Amino acid sequence: MEIPVRNPRTGQMDHRVAVTDTATLMDIAARLRLAQKGWRALGVEGRVAALRRLADALARHQEDLAGALTMDTGRARIARMEVDGVRGSIAGWCATVPGQLPEAWIQGRSNPAIRHAPHWVPYELVGVISPWNFPLTLSLIDAIPALLAGCAVMIKPSEVTPRFAGPLAAAILEAGLAPVLALVCGDGATGQALVDAVDCVCFTGSVPTGRKVAVRAAQRLIPAFLELGGKDPLIILDGANLDDAVTAALRGSVLATGQACQSLERIYVAAPIHDEFVARLVAAASKVRLNFPDIGQGEIGPIIFDRQADILRQQIADARAKGAMVLTGGEVVDHGGLWLPPTIMTGVTHDMAVMREETFGPILPIMPFVTVEQAIALANDSQYGLSAAVFAADLDQAAAVGRLLVAGAVSLNDAALTALFHEAPKQSFRDSGLGPSRMGMEGYTRFFRRQALIAQTGRPAPLSAFAEEAGG
Repeated sequence: MEIPVRNPRTGQMDHRVAVTDTATLMDIAARLRLAQKGWRALGVEGRVAALRRLADALARHQEDLAGALTMDTGRARIARMEVDGVRGSIAGWCATVPGQLPEAWIQGRSNPAIRHAPHWVPYELVGVISPWNFPLTLSLIDAIPALLAGCAVMIKPSEVTPRFAGPLAAAILEAGLAPVLALVCGDGATGQALVDAVDCVCFTGSVPTGRKVAVRAAQRLIPAFLELGGKDPLIILDGANLDDAVTAALRGSVLATGQACQSLERIYVAAPIHDEFVARLVAAASKVRLNFPDIGQGEIGPIIFDRQADILRQQIADARAKGAMVLTGGEVVDHGGLWLPPTIMTGVTHDMAVMREETFGPILPIMPFVTVEQAIALANDSQYGLSAAVFAADLDQAAAVGRLLVAGAVSLNDAALTALFHEAPKQSFRDSGLGPSRMGMEGYTRFFRRQALIAQTGRPAPLSAFAEEAGG
């Protein structure tokens, strides 16, 4: 069976991907489990050396990978940045993880004759189900630390953007990692089969699909680490640097055509500076160019998944019908592929879908607020809690507001910093996810179960010590 694949720049179905059937997937899982034992036995230094070989192989396959990602996503520079970013991620993890797991014996508090030590046991097989917006990055963001932990890994890329899987598989084979790292292609049924085959699943995608993955994993009593949708707010307080706020708001909303979970999707501005901020943002947004017809020019690429264009149209139409004003953009442009210029809206309210439902596109709805308490309440009025941003006159003021936001990460005097800085552990709030952080050292330690070795250094207690008459 094959699945047709759409080209986001032309709208044409110009590629097909073969589906990995369930029987084959289970065979692959069995093979990975067998190889995992030797992989774990290499020790962390041996695995670091192997991952560095993968980084070198990715460099050798960079042109093929970037070319496939460009076809998958309709954007060229970010495609190249994905390859560079993954290689940088491998280097960062390889430099960080050795020696990080404590192994020493710890003296008991209640009984000094007993001491304990941790033993770190990796999951045999980790499954990764990745989305279509950053195909390479989000296929490997969990796989790299899982491999370093000693796990084997099976990745199912999105069927919307699967072209990169071929050159990635070639790099994996060249690096000698094919015994413990495999790609399986297909749709939702393939993802379901993957969940049934692994010991731990990492999923990045929508809330509805994430719920299905969580339920399936719960039925098997395996952990599910979920990074789901967002509706990230930006609060701009009176006294903030407006030039910086405009710069961050535009980049944070429009970069990658807004097709990122940490994209800004709601902007709340202090009433005294609202009009000036809007005017500056409109001026900046009006200069943003589509990367059409020349993919080598412009800042905004096509909408990768055509169904997402329908959501954007519906949110814009709903907002207009309820009184919102569209100051820039507002219409999906059909060049075969689909583009939406930055779309700034004012006169929006929380009765509108654009302020409540995930957008995943370059729409910037702006509301004024009178008090900081009102801004915080509006920002927290959401089912989501992935990330947020605050601009203020100084860091202390921004941090004070950030601590009151229901969000896993808060960018202060910038926006969407989790896309640029991966060292700070953070967890998703509300419907935006489940499980430990994929950033910081938790992104590594979550792939272990911690076994306790508890040692008696004295004499074992006899049964008589627990006799009824032994005393009180």
